[in-house]
Amino acid sequence: MASHIIFDFNKKTDIENWIIVDDVVMGGKSSGTFNLNAEGHGVFEGTVSLENNGGFSSVRYRFEKILIQESTKIILKIRGDGKQYQFRIKHNTGDYYSYIAPFSTTGEWQEIEILLKDMYPSFRGRKLEQANFSNDYIEEIAFLIGNKNQEEFELLIDKIELK
Repeated sequence: MASHIIFDFNKKTDIENWIIVDDVVMGGKSSGTFNLNAEGHGVFEGTVSLENNGGFSSVRYRFEKILIQESTKIILKIRGDGKQYQFRIKHNTGDYYSYIAPFSTTGEWQEIEILLKDMYPSFRGRKLEQANFSNDYIEEIAFLIGNKNQEEFELLIDKIELK
C-alpha cells in the first residue's frame, strides 16, 4: 500500500504555513503557538481559556490537494500531555465544516491510526447530519484542543502520513 507523507517535521522544516486559529476569532482568550523544538518536532502549545465563551485552540495546515486514492487511514506520530485532542481534515478549504477524529494522548510517543471513514463532519463543536468522510482528496489538516477545561497544553508532532 502506498503511503503519502503529508508532513514530516525535522530541524530544517519550514512551518510558515502552519497557522494558529484560537477562540479569539469569536471573542475568547485562548492562546496557542506553533514552533519547532531543538529536535525538529512541531510543538503546538499554549493555554485554553473559557473566558468570554472561549475554549479552544487549533493549528492548521493548508496544502495543494492530496489525492487519497487507495489510502484508508492517517497515521499521526505524536507525543501529547495526557489530554484529549482532535485531528481534523477538510477536503475543501472553502467548506465551513471539518471532519473530526478525537484522540487521547499518553505523555509518551504514540502512533495514532485514524480511519478516514470514521471521521465525522462537525461545525463549531456540533456533529452534522451528513455522511462521514468519503472524499477523494484533502486540502487541510488541523489539530485542535477544546475539552471544556481551562488548561495548559503541549502536543509534539513528528509525522503525519496517509496510508
